[in-house]
Parts: sequence; C-alpha cells; structure tokens
Amino acid sequence: MWVITFQQYGVCNKGFNQLTQAMLPLLIMLTLFLSLLGCQSRSAVVQSMDVESLFHDELFIATEIISPEQIYSLPSSYIAQIKQAYSRDNTTQHRKMPIHSWLAQYIGAQNGGFEYRDHYTRPASETAISRQGNCMSLVVLSAALADIFSIPVEFQDIDVEPVWDKRGGFYLVNGHVNLFLVAATDANTVSFRDNKILIDFLPERAVRGFSQKRVNKQTLTAMYYNNIAAEALVEQQYDLAYALIKQAIRMDPSFIASINTLAVIYRHKGDDEKAEQAYRTALLLDKEDVTTLFNLALILGEQDRLDEWAAVHKILELHRINNPFYYYDMAQQAYFEQHYQEALVWYKRALEKADYRHEFYFGLSRTYWATGERRLAQKNMQKALALTGDVDDKRRYQIKLQAMKNW
Repeated sequence: MWVITFQQYGVCNKGFNQLTQAMLPLLIMLTLFLSLLGCQSRSAVVQSMDVESLFHDELFIATEIISPEQIYSLPSSYIAQIKQAYSRDNTTQHRKMPIHSWLAQYIGAQNGGFEYRDHYTRPASETAISRQGNCMSLVVLSAALADIFSIPVEFQDIDVEPVWDKRGGFYLVNGHVNLFLVAATDANTVSFRDNKILIDFLPERAVRGFSQKRVNKQTLTAMYYNNIAAEALVEQQYDLAYALIKQAIRMDPSFIASINTLAVIYRHKGDDEKAEQAYRTALLLDKEDVTTLFNLALILGEQDRLDEWAAVHKILELHRINNPFYYYDMAQQAYFEQHYQEALVWYKRALEKADYRHEFYFGLSRTYWATGERRLAQKNMQKALALTGDVDDKRRYQIKLQAMKNW
C-alpha cells in the first residue's frame, strides 16, 4: 500500500512511501506545512545545500509543466470584465467602496460565490471560470485578482486540526491556507477600520484559535506545486509528479514537504538509496520533522536496519495513535475475522478521531448488522450515505440501506 499524508491546502494539501501490511499502523506523511524550526538556522542549511544533487532526471521522461507565471495569470478578457464590473458598481453607489472591500465581495468565498472542492488544485485561469476549488485554488485566484488592482496581499499557512482522507491507496491529511487583502496605504490618510479583509471559506473566528504563519508568494507557489505533484502521484502520473516537485524544490528548498514528495517518487522507482538521500537532506532542515521520520522508518525497517529503526520508532509511536486510519485498519481486520465486538471498539475510536469519514460509519453499520443491532446499523448507514460525495459509494449505501429497511 502507498500512503501520503498529503497536506493538501484544501480544508474548508505530509510525504509518501510504501507500506507493508505488517507496518500498517505506521503512517507516511506528505506535509505541505512548514515546521517550527528557526528561520535563521534553516536558512543557513539551505545555503549550504546542493539542491541539484537531489535530482535524477535520467529516471524520468521530461514533462512540460505549468510555469509560476501561468499559475497566477488570467485571460485578458476576464481582466477587462472584472475591471468593468468594478467601474460599474462604483458609479452606482453613493459612496465609493474601498477597492479591497469590493474585491472581497466579488470573490464571495463565504457567501456562496465560490464552491469548495477538495483535492481540486487549479491555476487562477481555470478557477476564475469554474468558481470552484480547494483553499489553495481560492488563494491563487484571489492573489491574481488582487494583482489586477495592485492590492497588497498577505498569505497565511493555518495550522488547523488535521482532516484525514484516503484516496487511491494513499492516506492524506489536508491543511489550510488563506490570505488577507490589505487596504492600499495613502501617505495623507490614516485608516483604523477594515485595513485587512480575510479571504477564506471559513469565517475568521473559525481559524482565529489556530497557529498562523505568514508565508511569501514564492513559498506559496512551492506549496502549489507540491499540491499538484501529490495529485499527480495519486493518479500514477509519475513523470509529471517528478517535474512538478523538482520545480517546487527549486522555488523553495527549505520547504521540507517537497523534499519528502521527491523521496516518495524515488521509492516508487525502486531506488531506496536516492529516497534515503532525500530524507536525510530533509532532516538537515529539521531533525525532528515527523513526516520525514515516518517515511525514513519504512526504509530502515525494510532493510532490517533495526537499531536505526528503533531510534526513529520511539519518536513515532506517539504520533501513530493520532491517525484515525490506524484504528480503522484494526477494525477492518477484526471485522473480517468475525471479532465483531472488537471491531465495534476500533470503529468507534476511528470516529472519535475523524467523525467525517463515511467509510468509518459504513464499517460500524455492517458490524452492528452482524451483531443483530439493526436499528444502529440503519442509523450508521444513513450517516455514511449523508457524508459520502462519491456517486458509486452513494448508490451502494442506498441499496444497502433499502435492503435493511425491507428486512
């Protein structure tokens, strides 16, 4: 099995590696979040790094990718359209609205003007037309629109509680980014209100309690490349994933997540030596980065380097219990071994960690059904049906729910 905790900026985007059945409780993480290592020490390490030595183009077919400029570019017709909209709205209003306030209303992320779509990272030009995407897509579009009107922006990485997902044999952990539109400053004007306006799917009060880190546009762009590289990996487009992650690392070599993603790609190629080199490089940036340690532990275990593995595993053991899919996998095993009471305990623990996963409720439902608890089985099947967005899963749950009602 392959695992990503692919901190995709899509809550509202931590490293890859192969996982053997015996090692299922260990989670490999692909994180788009920055660690808390001091900026000065990391900067010194980056300056001494030979980034180009991490790349091995001979293993891949050269693939064309989107450029940083293309990520934020908008069609000229769209730019003309939005400028006309701003001009029109301000001629019909008694008081001219500050331009950053107008743009925030135009984007309308919290008022239904933008449809949230997880695992859907797209450039500004596509997002502008579809008006849908994850939080990374929203931030990229908002930055592009702000640039049209020369509105300053501030990008933020929000350390929200992890939201777990599973796609294509990978575990994923979704993270979150947003941005502020900042009022233009005038040397003759002092502004005390509405100096900054948050652009986010979530209201400001919802993220206020979480740690927030300012990032610059270059790091945000590296995050974007890491997002779409992870999406390419899920789709098994390995040459594309390599080209994208190479660009991400060149954009910001201090962004550990990208180095982890590169290592996962080498693992897929069967080259553990190059993967370990990448992991060791990431550990130079932060020797306690859990993502890197998770991934490195798999290589050490598979190569029977048990002393090294044990040292890493001491750090990882506490993190394992925070992974809801650890409990889910234990529940699945108990269910198929017909240890139903044990399975119920594990499914419930999984739901305590992630009560938004439809497959956890489905597992709980069929286990209750196996124990004769028909009412609870129907109740949990209804929850699974309500939570899933997949057409096939929805149809499957509807059929099973109807069968339960007709029993």
